[in-house]
Amino acid sequence: MEKADKYLTQKHHNVDNTARDNALVLWFDELRRQDVDLVGGKSSSLGELTSQTHVPVPYGYATTSEAYRYFMRETGCNEKVNELLKGLKDVENSDELHAICSKIRKVIVEAPMPETLAYIIGKSYDDLAAISNQNEPYVAVRSSATAEDLPNASFAGEQDTYLNVHGRDNVIKKVQECYASLFTDRATYYRIKQNFPHEKVALSAAVQLMAYSKAAGVMFTVNVATGDDTKVMIEGSWGLGEYVVQGTVTPDNFVIDKESMKIDRKAVNDKPIELVRKSDGGVEQIDVPKDVRKKPVLTDEQALQLASYAEDIEKHYGCYMDMEWSLDQNDKLWLVQARPETVWSQHKKEESGENESAATEQKVLLQGLPASPGIASGRVHVIDDPKDIKEFKDGEVLVTLMTSPDWVPAMKKASAIITNNGGMTCHAAIVSREMEIPCLVGTASRDKAATQTLKNGQVVTVDAKNGVVYEGALKKEKKVDAQQTPVQEYFAPTATGVMMNLGNPDLAEKYANLPADGIGLMREEFIWTTYIHQHPLYLIETGHADRVVNELANGIRKVASAMAPRPVILRFSDFKSGEYRNLKGGEKYEPTEPADLLGWRGASRYYDKKYLPAFKLEMAAIKKVRDEYGLKNLNVMIPFCRTTEEAEKVTTIMAESGLKRSADFKVYMMAEIPANIILADQFNQYIDGYSIGSNDLTMLLLGCDRNNDIIANLFDERNLAVKRAIRHLIKVTHQDGKTVSICGQAPSEYPGFTEFLVKSGIDYVSVNPDMVKETKRNVAHFEQRILLDRATGLGRREVENYEW
Repeated sequence: MEKADKYLTQKHHNVDNTARDNALVLWFDELRRQDVDLVGGKSSSLGELTSQTHVPVPYGYATTSEAYRYFMRETGCNEKVNELLKGLKDVENSDELHAICSKIRKVIVEAPMPETLAYIIGKSYDDLAAISNQNEPYVAVRSSATAEDLPNASFAGEQDTYLNVHGRDNVIKKVQECYASLFTDRATYYRIKQNFPHEKVALSAAVQLMAYSKAAGVMFTVNVATGDDTKVMIEGSWGLGEYVVQGTVTPDNFVIDKESMKIDRKAVNDKPIELVRKSDGGVEQIDVPKDVRKKPVLTDEQALQLASYAEDIEKHYGCYMDMEWSLDQNDKLWLVQARPETVWSQHKKEESGENESAATEQKVLLQGLPASPGIASGRVHVIDDPKDIKEFKDGEVLVTLMTSPDWVPAMKKASAIITNNGGMTCHAAIVSREMEIPCLVGTASRDKAATQTLKNGQVVTVDAKNGVVYEGALKKEKKVDAQQTPVQEYFAPTATGVMMNLGNPDLAEKYANLPADGIGLMREEFIWTTYIHQHPLYLIETGHADRVVNELANGIRKVASAMAPRPVILRFSDFKSGEYRNLKGGEKYEPTEPADLLGWRGASRYYDKKYLPAFKLEMAAIKKVRDEYGLKNLNVMIPFCRTTEEAEKVTTIMAESGLKRSADFKVYMMAEIPANIILADQFNQYIDGYSIGSNDLTMLLLGCDRNNDIIANLFDERNLAVKRAIRHLIKVTHQDGKTVSICGQAPSEYPGFTEFLVKSGIDYVSVNPDMVKETKRNVAHFEQRILLDRATGLGRREVENYEW
């Protein structure tokens, strides 16, 4: 099979991007989370878990999006599919949708698998057998669409997964069936409604060793019913995990507090059936023994172990996570999937200003698990058979045993959804939360099954906030408390800009609506410690330099995008050697310094040949955000620059790398060393302005370590020496047409210090988010006071002499 050579990569070796882009198969340890375009969300996430975390993951490989496109191109399916899709006139017409999608799937399944692709998929399966020391191992073949499991659109469950697949030919066949499932009724409908072009979606098939599960389920790093991110939620049932996701059973539920790592709440439910592996391949449903049905599927210790895995994964990804787990016959826990959670990670529901508690005097008909919060009334429509979905009408309350992805068209019409079975993480729960439809699940576990209790045409109110269904329609009562009437805040415009300090990029959206004029200090170190965790030189040496660029760019992009068009000033990394050493692999590259506050930090690193390769990655990330993402509001700041020679060296390296000062790209410098103040007239030629780091500046002016309890009482940014230095810097800097800001703690703590800065003519004051509004009002007041004093000539005279 010489023809296949150009599509193969050498497993366990780093490959260049061209080889990866052309490969038809990539192994999990060759994949990273940013490889969504190559292998889709599910496969790239499995790769990230395998290669970048320490959680146990069953091994495997993934066919690539190039393999899918190769298949569609070589078999001529592209033209046939496009021609059939042209005939789809009304996606809401379920009969028409079904007829066309059935023809498309038939075309794909019956196409002869190209010889080269079949060989590569089969050879990889043989290699997996050798790696696992198994003869024809049992695997799961999981669909992974390139638009699936993205943080802003969950297509999970819209394509097919095949469990307990056995043998080379069967694996090849199931991969092809996964390709066809890209055009199931539900997947095609969902893509059209989500405005995802068909031709831009490809499919990867993850071929993963089966964990021989005696129990399995799902796990979230946020309570998906309430949005409480201090909790980990775990659900599980006997057998394979599909019955939890599908809502076939009402699973056990564990809620664990992240801080104390103790079980906050546990609900053990009756689990009468399970899905298990068959010895000859495939799966089957069996009854759970009566003495086991109501036993917990996890011990408390196992639940806490899973919660610890969840915390590690959330910390690694930097967002709420949705995971799947398995407990094998030897009581070993496995993580078989992890993806960003798609509802609470995007937004918290806005308070509606309405009373969302249903009146308690109404008759309660039944109770269930509150899977998607909200209140809605409507006429009940009980559907026992999926073939009756087309009879469902807009605004009705959908009542059924459980839902599957095929039910999405009906679910979108529902005012509320109620199911007999299912847990907080079943299909009905996930989709209803995403579509913001009130939903109760698992009513049968609360003694009454919805399909047997509610009748067609009956008017009910679903209070999915409290897990109750009431008889009749309940009107929502407007809150009349005048104290709760929202008042639009007004902030007077100020000549002195009020900016914001920010570390965590995930908080940018939350704080974007504050009346800040931009980000005066974005700390790059937060991205390292939260998302990357590893020393940049270690990542370069191990062949993962691209991860540095991608992770940095992604974090920076979040902030620049949320704040645009307001400026964002990113400070280059300013770790001290001891802090760098704490990153994975850091011991090899970092010196041991007795006083690393005054050691190898800031600008002195950037031009040092030992660290220069890492600094180039930081610059590449900034270029990516500005050039590829088009976020020209991003500017940079150089920290801890001791001499003008250092300033010249660093700015020259930046210019040679494409980061040259211009009208729309500013380079600032931290003013935190006495030399920065004394030689400001010399530093000015290399930069566009300064940001005063009042913490380090005060320590170095007063010779006082603020972290030393013995002398910490001497540390005070309001000291006259500090004020004289700042007044001098502003005066000298303005003479050369440059700007001065401050990003230290002092303005956040001392309003009087902010008044001094305004009177001194500072251009910007950058404070913590919780102080933005107060500082905005203070600055406006101080500026008005200055104008009034000058107009009357009766203002207070300065009692301290700030001239040096």
